[in-house]
Amino acid sequence: MDRTAQALLQDGYTARTEARLSDARADYAEAVELCRRENNLPLLVQSLKRLGGIERDLGNINIALDHYREAASLLRTPSNALDDPLNLAHTVRHIADILREAGLPKEAAPHYKEALTIYRDHPEARILDIANTLRGVALLQSGFGRNAEAIATWKEAGELYARLHLQEGVDESQTQITRLSGLEL
Repeated sequence: MDRTAQALLQDGYTARTEARLSDARADYAEAVELCRRENNLPLLVQSLKRLGGIERDLGNINIALDHYREAASLLRTPSNALDDPLNLAHTVRHIADILREAGLPKEAAPHYKEALTIYRDHPEARILDIANTLRGVALLQSGFGRNAEAIATWKEAGELYARLHLQEGVDESQTQITRLSGLEL
């Protein structure tokens, strides 16, 4: 029985939440191929991002980056009529996170800048997305030894997490501020 791309995405999501990563990967890969055949660009973007997430979970960083970069490219192509800046910002932020985690901070920096610019300029941007992007920026800044900048960024991120009542984010921000403040002495 043929499944729709939407059904494959749902099955992949279920498999991922149940820690059946190989099943999720198979469902998402099948969704990608189906969306390519059907030229369903919105679902193709979603499928690529989910497949990229699974590959990231599995430690396949280069493959994950390829999927996220393709999704970002599709979102940037004007002829595709995918005018979805928040989706682009989210995708670009994931590219930045992956690059930072892979030890490529210089490559990550422009992606964080782009994502943050889009979020700050968009009236419907979610506070959590801004806070999570600021978190990545702060981690980069401290990695570059720009501790004063990182402290200011952590403060902003912490304030946003506090507005959302996300104690884990507030705690991480405060821990980082305390650590970096000790380095500033």
